[in-house]
Amino acid sequence: MTVSKTSVLVLDCAEPEALAEFYASLLGAHAQRGTDPDFIEVLDHDGVRLAIRRDHGYAPPSWPRPDDAQQAHLHILVAQEDMDEAEREAVSLGARPVETRDNSGPRDVRTYADPAGHSFVLAAREGRSSVT
Repeated sequence: MTVSKTSVLVLDCAEPEALAEFYASLLGAHAQRGTDPDFIEVLDHDGVRLAIRRDHGYAPPSWPRPDDAQQAHLHILVAQEDMDEAEREAVSLGARPVETRDNSGPRDVRTYADPAGHSFVLAAREGRSSVT
């Protein structure tokens, strides 16, 4: 018998409410607080989960310093023709561009830091996105 499981990527930060709202807005999802006041889940219509947890001693990642590895990041897929709009939206919500080189083309990948310093990318995929 296999036990049903799911996974949740948890991002630590000092202010979970603000970071949960950032990702809920960016992903077209909603933030949901459970019984733990320091833990907020971000849920979309497909049930994909991301969680934000308060770490009282939080220090932002130091990436992209050349001597540090990125370790982990979110990879957010966007239709190629929507990349510029997705970038404007991410920046308007508080994302900070990490790389500013011209990435246009079929392998368009744009790197950012969220408001708490975690890295994520917007990556082009073929075809128009069905998510609004």
